[in-house]
Amino acid sequence: METVDRKQTVYDIVTAKICDELEKGTVPWQRPWVGGGQMPANLITKRPYSGINPLLLSLSGYASPFWLTYKQAAAAGGQVRKGEKSTLVVFYAKLESKTRTKKDEAPETFSILRYYNLFNIGQCDNLDALVPVLAENDTPPIEAAESIVAGYSDKPTIDGNAGAAWYSPNLDLLGMPARETFTSADGYYSTLFHECIHSTGHVSRLDRKGVGTKAVGYGSATYSKEELIAELGAAFLCAEAGIENTIEQSAAYCASWLQALRGDSKLIVSAASGAGRAARYITGKA
Repeated sequence: METVDRKQTVYDIVTAKICDELEKGTVPWQRPWVGGGQMPANLITKRPYSGINPLLLSLSGYASPFWLTYKQAAAAGGQVRKGEKSTLVVFYAKLESKTRTKKDEAPETFSILRYYNLFNIGQCDNLDALVPVLAENDTPPIEAAESIVAGYSDKPTIDGNAGAAWYSPNLDLLGMPARETFTSADGYYSTLFHECIHSTGHVSRLDRKGVGTKAVGYGSATYSKEELIAELGAAFLCAEAGIENTIEQSAAYCASWLQALRGDSKLIVSAASGAGRAARYITGKA
C-alpha cells in the first residue's frame, strides 16, 4: 500500500504529489489520458473517477484506464501481484457532528477529505476477462473538439477575430485570435477550451466565485484558483477530444504554480472539483 504520513492531511499529501511533478518541470494536468476520451474508471462499477483523481491516477503511468481496490480484485477472482504499490485517490465523506445546539435538533453534517488505495489492472492477474474492449473513436480529434464547442448549449458570444484570448463576464463575450494565427489546431482548441471553462463561471451558468461582473485582483487567491480551474478544465476537454493540451511548460510557469499550491494545500483539490464540474457543464454531462 502507498505509505501515508499520518501527520499530514490528505490535502497535504495530494498537493505534495502535484508539487513533486512541477519541481521536475512537468505539468501534471498536461499529462494525456487514454485516447478517445477514456478517463480512468473503476473496473467493476465502470464509473469514471472525477475531481483530482484522474490526475493522481495518470501520474502512475499505466496504459489501462481501469482500476479497482484490493478487495474488489479478490472478490472478482483476481489477485494483485505481490510487491505492487497502490495509488491513492480521494473522496469526500459526510460526517455528523457529535454536538447539538438543541436536544431535538438534527445533528449538523460536515464533509472531510479521505483517501483509499487503488491498483491498476496492469498490476493484477486473472482479471483479463472483465476488461471491456474500448470502443475506437472514429471521429477525428479536431472534429471532436469542434463538436464539444458546438455542443456547449448556452455558450457566450465568441469573437473569433480578437487580438488575444479572453473572457469578459460583463459582456458574456469570449475573444479568440483568428485560427490561422495559431501554429496548430490543437493549440487553438486548447486555448478556446480554457476560455470556455472561464465562461462557465458566469452568474447565468455555474455562478463561480471569481467570474462575476466584479473584477478579481490579479495574483489574488481567488484569481489563482479560477486560473487553475481553467487550466484543469481545458485539460479534461482536450482529453475528451483526443487532442494535445498545449499548456506552457516553462520554469517560470511551474514556479508560479508551485508557489500558489504551497500557499494553499486545498487549492488543487478544490480547483480540480470545479474544473470537472465546468467540463461536464460544457459537454452536457453534468
